[in-house]
Amino acid sequence: MKKYFNLFDLKQKVNYKSEVLSGLTVAMALIPEAVAFALIAGLSPLTGLYAAFIMGIVTAIFGGRPGMISGATGAIAVVFFGLVTTLKQLNPSITTDEITQYIFATVILAGIIQIIAGVLKLGKFMRLVPQPVIFGFVNGLAVVIFMSQLGQFTTDSTNPDAPWMQGNDLLLFGGLVLLAMLIIWGLPKITKVIPAALTAILVIFALVYFLDISTTTVGDIASIEGGFPPLSIPNLPLNWETFKLILPYSAIVAGVGLIESLLTLNIIDEITQTRGRGNKEAVAQGTANILSGFLSGMGGCAMIGQSLINISSGARARLSGIVAAIMLLVFIMFGSSLIEKLPMAALTGLMIMVAIGTFEWASFRTFNRMPKSDVFVMVAVTIITVLLHNLALAVLLGVIISALVFSWDNAKRIRARKHIDENGVKHYEIYGPLFFGSIGVFNEKFDVKNDPKEVIIDFAESRVVDMSAIEALNKVTERYKKAGKKVVLKHLSKDCSRLLKNAEKIIDINVLEDPTYKLISDKLS
Repeated sequence: MKKYFNLFDLKQKVNYKSEVLSGLTVAMALIPEAVAFALIAGLSPLTGLYAAFIMGIVTAIFGGRPGMISGATGAIAVVFFGLVTTLKQLNPSITTDEITQYIFATVILAGIIQIIAGVLKLGKFMRLVPQPVIFGFVNGLAVVIFMSQLGQFTTDSTNPDAPWMQGNDLLLFGGLVLLAMLIIWGLPKITKVIPAALTAILVIFALVYFLDISTTTVGDIASIEGGFPPLSIPNLPLNWETFKLILPYSAIVAGVGLIESLLTLNIIDEITQTRGRGNKEAVAQGTANILSGFLSGMGGCAMIGQSLINISSGARARLSGIVAAIMLLVFIMFGSSLIEKLPMAALTGLMIMVAIGTFEWASFRTFNRMPKSDVFVMVAVTIITVLLHNLALAVLLGVIISALVFSWDNAKRIRARKHIDENGVKHYEIYGPLFFGSIGVFNEKFDVKNDPKEVIIDFAESRVVDMSAIEALNKVTERYKKAGKKVVLKHLSKDCSRLLKNAEKIIDINVLEDPTYKLISDKLS
């Protein structure tokens, strides 16, 4: 029973001061992000804030990575922007409330998909993501975080067409941002008693408040005043048409959420030198999204920026995430008037420092040592992430490019050593994997016309990987048969033998000294 209900590692040493202060810092940083992402999707700011609370509290308690922060994210908001556009095209007169109901239903279905993925243990496939893809993802995300803060240097950050600040306004706002960045950079070199990020927020707040400095505050973006997240069962037609409409977007939300969450989990694993549980995190993310949909939230996933703030502030346990979520709700219900006075300059400086810290600067030093293909993959993923803001697509394309490069490199490695023994039998000793990518080079190794009457093809140093390779063997033996020559295949596995037996009636095949490795084929399942 302990295996299932031991939610907290009671043996873990917890620095309660660091956990509480880190959680408080994260709660403040969550507010502008959640509000901004809700506005991107065309929703009420409270929809994003409620999602941040629900996602945060559920994943902090039940998630697979202590210290990781979840909430409303830009990647999810972009997906909802596409859904909103589709709904308006189908029904130009649709109201904002009706759109919100579709989004809630989409989030709930996405949560169900994520739970299924966790139960089926699909999180293990994150191991297939190569390091260059992770580098590209992290670097692209750092650029996106940085670019998202540039809007704060306009006269109205909620309006994408607003002009840039000028004159004294720009100098004042920029000066406060630089001061916040300086505190976050310099304070840890002096003392680590309190988190540098929280100190920066409090110092900038004190300067603005006591010196009566006129600058942008959280309240200028939107009001965050509200109550406890209200129960909201999606009010929309429960029919096949609705399901077909939201299913593709639910699948994308689920995929984006899992990819971003599991990659964030891997990054924190590297920083803390510990190992999280990806499948447990997937179930927690799904549960949180389902509850978010029923409690007026827009859903979300892990937030790498806030997670890095939390980890860099010294948090390592679940307590920091719980504190962050609860304090966010307290701010919404009781402290909105105070939080709305927080200067955006402090939060902007904090997020820019997060972007700087997120970027893998060490990746530049590896350019001369990494294979050119890996450099290409890293740069491609970074560019896709920055241009499309679609993290799932960037990672997926990165994995596909890496797989193609791997296949191409292995396709070139197949070789054949040739010799004729004292009995006049020609031997082909094959080296390297035989699979769909290498069969072209493999076929070119044989001189059927000029070979003697008997030929032995030895696979002792090779592996027949897939059905394309089996088909290549069938074609080679068929070519020798048509030339009236006998071919013997050595060191093939039993799986290969089973698939080659179908050709025994027309081709004289002898399989000697078989190894025991397995072949990838649906015919064997």
